[in-house]
Amino acid sequence: MKVAISTSGRDLDARIDPRFGRCALFIIVDTGDMTFEVFDNESITLGGGAGIQAAQFLASKGAQVVITGNVGPNAVRTLSAAGIDVIAGQTGTVKQAIDDYGKGKLNSASEANVSDYYGMGGRAGMGRGAGMGRGMGGGRRRATGVRGPGNISQPVAPSSPSSDSSTKEQ
Repeated sequence: MKVAISTSGRDLDARIDPRFGRCALFIIVDTGDMTFEVFDNESITLGGGAGIQAAQFLASKGAQVVITGNVGPNAVRTLSAAGIDVIAGQTGTVKQAIDDYGKGKLNSASEANVSDYYGMGGRAGMGRGAGMGRGMGGGRRRATGVRGPGNISQPVAPSSPSSDSSTKEQ
């Protein structure tokens, strides 16, 4: 039986990576003879759909079981549709997980144990591109009216909407 495990290392003593779609590597172990293959997770850099792509990749490699730390709803649906059992919430080493699986200590799950976009830092839409999520001010302090040494401007009272000629009824 082929068991795929999300990991951060390249051998059976490696730790289980808590992320599924954005883990560094997958180890696929043949439990019959304990031979294994290591694959880089090419889905790690995707902006979205990493869990789905990772699930499709493991299905293409003939995995029958996935052992991981956390897995989202889209990945669970994709793995289930491919007939792959999902065992989530695991920690420890790859070897320990394979041993526990062989002894019947691990139970498959039919539901995700984290929400969508969990592997992206737990929050979707953080705007972490070139602007690093900052507005036009670039993270600098808002102007306070100080223009230079000794040149402090006085606060201006806000105008009322009725006296503003640019305000229109909508």
